[in-house]
Amino acid sequence: MSISQNLTDIRQRIRAAAEKAGRDPSSVRLVAVSKTRPATDIVEAFQAGQTIFGENYVQEALPKMDTLRDLGLTWHFIGPLQSNKTAEVAASFDWVHSIDRLKVAERLSAQRPATHAPLEVCVQVNLSGESSKSGCTPAALPGLCAAVARLPGLRLRGLMTLPAALQPGDDARAPFARLRQLLQSLQADGLPLDTLSAGMSDDYPAAIAEGATWVR
Repeated sequence: MSISQNLTDIRQRIRAAAEKAGRDPSSVRLVAVSKTRPATDIVEAFQAGQTIFGENYVQEALPKMDTLRDLGLTWHFIGPLQSNKTAEVAASFDWVHSIDRLKVAERLSAQRPATHAPLEVCVQVNLSGESSKSGCTPAALPGLCAAVARLPGLRLRGLMTLPAALQPGDDARAPFARLRQLLQSLQADGLPLDTLSAGMSDDYPAAIAEGATWVR
């Protein structure tokens, strides 16, 4: 199946999942994950109407971003972010979905060029407690979000999670429901958040049912 056909298929599936959940399909947007894919594939996706792309690795992403600069694409950093990579991300990306500690957020804020709009960011939450996954704990989330929201170079938009692999009998919606509840609690505390970044190829219908606004 071609990239164009793949995109048509996933857009139809996202639309169906949103309608099943009683949501406006336009409230769910797709980040096309382009890690490991060459610039030519991204161009093909762009020609099929996709303008939002997600990258996990800074050194892989930057050459592609430079090559495709004239297309006016929107770039989301969705992988774990090391402190020594924050300057490149702050200068080049539009969104970061994976803030998990204040040090990284502070560096992104300080290194965001003054000529750029504030960097749109999400805080990553580790709901499963798995040591193999990045993300702050739910208990640490209110303090981290309050601190990130005060940083001048950033605009805190919401939360992201990567749930644990489903086991037989698991409720696929449960971790996404928990993420939604955490977002609602932060909203009740006065943070103007509007974003849930959750759901990938295997679980995006469950994420959409619980309010995901970005799927990957």
